[in-house]
Amino acid sequence: MKIEELYTIFLKYPSVSTDTRKISKNCLFFALKGPNFNGNKFALDALAKGAAYAIVDEEAYCLDKRCILVEEVLTTLQQLGTYHRLKSKAIVISLTGSNGKTTTKELILAVLSQKFKTIGTRGNLNNHIGVALTLLSIEENTEIAVVEMGANHQKEIEFLCSLAQPDHGYITNFGKAHLEGFGGIQGVIKGKSELYDYLISQKKHIFWNADDPIQKEKLQDYKLKTGFSTQDTSLQNILFLGANPAVKLKVQDETIVTQLPGAYNFPNCAIAALMGIYFKVSLGDIKKGIEGYQPENNRSQLLEKNGLLIMLDAYNANPTSMKAALEAFTQVPGDHKSVLLGDMFELGDSAAEEHQIIASMVEKMSFTNSFLVGKNFYHTKSGCLPFESYEDFSEYINRNPLKKGALLIKGSRGMQLERVLDLL
Repeated sequence: MKIEELYTIFLKYPSVSTDTRKISKNCLFFALKGPNFNGNKFALDALAKGAAYAIVDEEAYCLDKRCILVEEVLTTLQQLGTYHRLKSKAIVISLTGSNGKTTTKELILAVLSQKFKTIGTRGNLNNHIGVALTLLSIEENTEIAVVEMGANHQKEIEFLCSLAQPDHGYITNFGKAHLEGFGGIQGVIKGKSELYDYLISQKKHIFWNADDPIQKEKLQDYKLKTGFSTQDTSLQNILFLGANPAVKLKVQDETIVTQLPGAYNFPNCAIAALMGIYFKVSLGDIKKGIEGYQPENNRSQLLEKNGLLIMLDAYNANPTSMKAALEAFTQVPGDHKSVLLGDMFELGDSAAEEHQIIASMVEKMSFTNSFLVGKNFYHTKSGCLPFESYEDFSEYINRNPLKKGALLIKGSRGMQLERVLDLL
């Protein structure tokens, strides 16, 4: 079936699902495949649960007149997403970066939704499947779509750009994330810059942070003279006022008090404000959007539990974000401060060195308690208290509970350090 024909069906049934556990009535079920599953096997189940059609790519499972046979389901899903994006009138803003993508996306949506009908990437569905699903969530009255793009190897952002075909783009930063897939920090810079490469080739618009020396150098290489930054002459009054523990910023005459801890969140808030100004959102609505954004899902959360002030940032971690979180935590007032850090994943051959750098950094900061959890941290040498597993740490903390002060929790997703909240 041609994409044009499938698109006609999609317009009649505009809800899409790739999971039979989340079937909505009259949706289109795309039978995706993976290393350990074959969605074709669940086509009839999807139809029985209420799907209008099931898109499959194996004839053996085309057992109902409501099954649509295509050459490859994933490619079809991606092509349909791009086709829909081009048919819509929505402005597409894409963003990528090593750290802060999801928080920045949510802040941008919080600001722009004060004036426009917006949609954005749900959660962190930012890969070759998630971007297509985000594009298909654009509605007839959508004015702006904010599309998050994640990557862990070269050419991935380039491909996601070919799907989303963004009008504007922003890179949060270049950090030591996914070093194994990218092949080192220079590989990260090259890979993430594929977003700017695309936008420049298409004569589209770039937002950029001139406070980031890597971005500044990249944009000099591009010989680019236009674009917004936190140093733009019309925005000189955007100031970082402190992070004790939340970020505050001043946009012209408006002082904005956020619910986000850490200086590392200042650029995320600043770019949301900058985009609001660019799209002519009033200063009052920019303030309302940023101040109203409350972080969740283990990202930059400020919590209080049993007398402890907790900075929970345990959704993910890499050497760059770990260092930023530690530096921000030192600014939190108080004499009793503890840190719980978990292993950082996907560092390849750099893993031992990078974990040792963080362990040594923590030791110099002289926190009241410094807990390092995971196989990599366990083999570092420092004055910190190491635990090979979370279970070992949980046994210790049950015997030696934290009773006061502040606690930073930071680690890669696989460590699931948010579990400690149940122990406190």
